[in-house]
Amino acid sequence: MSKIKILYVEDELFLGKIVKESLESRGFEVLMEADGSKVISLFKNIQPDICILDVMLPNKDGFEIAEEIRELNETIPIIFVSAKTQTEDVVKGFTLGANDYIRKPFSMEELIVRIHNALRKKEEYSSKIMSHSVNIGKFLFHVHRQVLEKSGEEKKLSFRESELLKIFYENRDKIIERKDILNLLWGNDSFFNSRNLDVYVTRLRSYIREDDSLEILTIKGIGYRFVIPT
Repeated sequence: MSKIKILYVEDELFLGKIVKESLESRGFEVLMEADGSKVISLFKNIQPDICILDVMLPNKDGFEIAEEIRELNETIPIIFVSAKTQTEDVVKGFTLGANDYIRKPFSMEELIVRIHNALRKKEEYSSKIMSHSVNIGKFLFHVHRQVLEKSGEEKKLSFRESELLKIFYENRDKIIERKDILNLLWGNDSFFNSRNLDVYVTRLRSYIREDDSLEILTIKGIGYRFVIPT
């Protein structure tokens, strides 16, 4: 069985060495880089199974790197590790397609659990993902490409936006509880993830606004209902 390959980006060399050696002692293969400007080239060469990115890096920060990685690979798990704990930083991380955001300092046990959780969710997603396109009102949702199309014009969705729209579509005209969405997308229903969900729901509403027959209804105290005309 091949080892799980991790691309680990961290410019605090002492911390990086400890984390790298700890992960390797648990059976992971770890490729570490400290210079943000060299990460994408390394990513293309090694084709990792998961990326762990610090946010504050020399030459190119973790947010920029994540955005470029998402353009190359829509499904690879990305975990941010950062001392930046402001809500806007966490929201930005998830908006760019991160699967998780861990605040420094963190324990190795927590990091390993989150790595396995992110990889498990990727496998579940890959096994269920629809490779075709589906009609949503006046739109055509190209699920695998993460594109929402209307009258020949395409709107590229972020990884998280696409996943949320997929959940809404699969549960169309049903009430889906907020906590279930949070657990499906992030693995827990923490306050920060709840704030992130609000951001994504608002974005999806703005995308489908051109079709009056579509509506994402908020069911107060419970969750949402995605109304699609029959």
